[in-house]
Amino acid sequence: MRFALFAACLVLTAALRAADVEFVRVWPAWRDAASFEAIGEYFGAAENPRGQVLVRSQNDSRDGYYFLVRTKAAHVPAAGARFVLELIRPDSPEAKTFAFPAAFAGKQTVFQLGLTGADWPGGKNAHPVAWRLTLRDGGDRVLAEQKSFLWEKPAK
Repeated sequence: MRFALFAACLVLTAALRAADVEFVRVWPAWRDAASFEAIGEYFGAAENPRGQVLVRSQNDSRDGYYFLVRTKAAHVPAAGARFVLELIRPDSPEAKTFAFPAAFAGKQTVFQLGLTGADWPGGKNAHPVAWRLTLRDGGDRVLAEQKSFLWEKPAK
């Protein structure tokens, strides 16, 4: 009896911890390279992410389509967490998948997930047709998810 109660508590705790992370806001938009520049870079300093976790699909390019993701977590996810971004670009009907490491800086973290270089060939005038963003833990369990309206067909 005690073991069953203990096992049930462990399962409930794991389920609650999965729900402890939420996407407060996901804001997709194009960003020019100039929007990332700071005065320090003119004097040789490294890029300043301004309190955000900045991750690009191709590090050699700053221009791109970014997903600003504001997260709130009761417990910071363990190492191995990652964002999985699935999207349909305007140049192809097939969904493309991108993975980004999710290194949380605290219980409230802002991420800039950028599709840069050849990963976003449409330039600043292109927009994704549809997208889904999930946060997964090291065991591939979904911790949070948000998607655009067109990601799924509406129920009939």
